[in-house]
Amino acid sequence: MNGSRLVATGHYQPAKVLTNDELAAMVNTSDEWITQRVGIRTRHVAESDESVADLAGHAAAKALAAGGLNASDIDLVLIATCTQTERAPNVASRVAAKLGVPTAALMDIGVSCSGFTHALAVADHTIRAGAATNALVVGVDKMTAITDWTDRTTCVLTGDGAGAAVISASPEAEIGPVLWGSAPELGHAVRIEGTPTRFAQDGQTVYRWATTRLPDIARQVCERGGVRPDELAAVVLHQANLRIIEPIAKKLGAVNAIIARDVVDSGNTSAASVPLALSKLLERGEVRKGAPMLLFGFGGNLSYAGMIVRCP
Repeated sequence: MNGSRLVATGHYQPAKVLTNDELAAMVNTSDEWITQRVGIRTRHVAESDESVADLAGHAAAKALAAGGLNASDIDLVLIATCTQTERAPNVASRVAAKLGVPTAALMDIGVSCSGFTHALAVADHTIRAGAATNALVVGVDKMTAITDWTDRTTCVLTGDGAGAAVISASPEAEIGPVLWGSAPELGHAVRIEGTPTRFAQDGQTVYRWATTRLPDIARQVCERGGVRPDELAAVVLHQANLRIIEPIAKKLGAVNAIIARDVVDSGNTSAASVPLALSKLLERGEVRKGAPMLLFGFGGNLSYAGMIVRCP
């Protein structure tokens, strides 16, 4: 059976960095409180005139360059985001125009924090079906634009950024079967709604669901991908906060894996978090070529999607 592979990644974060001490001057919090509760020390904040498509375009251009592909080689563009303000043209269309992609299929995918891994699975399936050869998959969010800066339970979490991946057809399947699903009865626990649009969540509901339900699901992802947890070279979970990432990784039993902890420097960037953390790991050369990595997004809608991917 034809498969697909991860060819290259790229990422982008805005230049402006917001520290915990700076946040403490805006709302009743402290560096100690934030670090103990969520493990975040800094986050990047986009300027008001820097759009979701701008962030995505920068990351996508880097992924294309790293993969040695031209824009004309891309026949599918998938953008995972939950913070776009544009409806038409969609973000995928805007990114394709920025890069000079001529005739690709263009889709936005709105599954919040698990959006990138959903989009990665769609790209894999589309390539396996023969409907595309080279896909550009981007996770991007501008969370600070929908943040209530008076709510100390959420404003300490959010950051902006984008991560991109080039996925191409391959004789061997280097992207394993996806395991995806949701708990829609708990979907109200993460909300992006209202006028003006604001992000809110029931943190304890999300925490309990993530730390009790997801470790077993992560193990099932490994089973589908044909690897044991102790064979994983890297675990890249949605960068929600360290109090969620570390228990899942520990319960999974990935004792030999590098655990991505980009949340410390980047905050929770929603759909951008998995590809952003992954791109940084690969840029630093921390994972050997061909080694199995667990990519696992989860969060908004209380949805999840995970797969085993071989390091390019």
